[in-house]
Amino acid sequence: MTVRQSIVFNGDLGSGKSTVSVEIAKRLGLRRVSVGDLYRQMAQERQMTALQLNLHAELDQAVDGYVDQLQRDIAASGESLVMDSRLAWHFFTDALKVHMITEPGEAARRVLLRPSGPAESYTSLDEAKARLRERSESERGRFLVRYGVDKARLRNYDLICDTTRASADEVIDRVVDAYEGRLAPEVLRGAPPLLLLDPGRVYPTEDAAGLRGMWDSTPTGEVAAAGEAGLEPLEIGYTGEYFFVVNGHRRLSAALRNGSRLVAGRLVAEVEEPVVGGMSAVEYFVAQASPSLIHDWEAAHDIHLPLPEHALLAGDAVLAGESPAG
Repeated sequence: MTVRQSIVFNGDLGSGKSTVSVEIAKRLGLRRVSVGDLYRQMAQERQMTALQLNLHAELDQAVDGYVDQLQRDIAASGESLVMDSRLAWHFFTDALKVHMITEPGEAARRVLLRPSGPAESYTSLDEAKARLRERSESERGRFLVRYGVDKARLRNYDLICDTTRASADEVIDRVVDAYEGRLAPEVLRGAPPLLLLDPGRVYPTEDAAGLRGMWDSTPTGEVAAAGEAGLEPLEIGYTGEYFFVVNGHRRLSAALRNGSRLVAGRLVAEVEEPVVGGMSAVEYFVAQASPSLIHDWEAAHDIHLPLPEHALLAGDAVLAGESPAG
């Protein structure tokens, strides 16, 4: 079993990176470095908000230059550590690169509830959601221009973990298992990233009616007994905003019926990458995930999936919640 040198965290604002990275550093006895804390300190010293510092950094390369050199020096030192940084995955080579995600409304709720300093404060959930998105897009654009890398591209990472409903302890256990080689090593080493997704946020691309006859032969206890390590990962596509099943609807359905908060997946296509028949992930999702299909899946599993824009514009959108006239 090969253990990687360090663990580096990137992810959505409000996804729990600080909480998880602090506890993992304690559990593994490693030093933790937080670039986010450094940026917040820099913002306070300049009497700016975190967003204002991000926008300022788009014009003043000295802001990023100082932090970049710090990360390069740490990476070159060979020290094993836990790094909480939006760009550490770009500077570190032999590290487990973890990207944490969460539903935007949940992220805004968490950020609004936590204590904040003068560099980071919000007055409402809507304001928090909008400003978090603005900060993220500012960083993404800056990194694209300055480094030629896209922080939103999932293939930059080894492990994607959705923290929308999963507890901190669940996430910590799985990250440590991945770091120590116990969780899906064939995916992590052979075809990363490994996805640990909230099954209630994954969209179907097959009609739920076609699966009902198989549900009785797929015991939900099988999912509970096997866990992520024992079940074959789902095959997942990603549009850049939505995750969807390419293969593994029965396993996803069983995870939902069992109440699982995380389910393992393997990324088969991202955004413009082909899924089947030359169709990109975006094209495949638009073609397969109709409003009626999404509504039937919701009804079968007692969950709510927000309708994507293409589904809202589709002709059968009336099926997603009401009967057609006539």
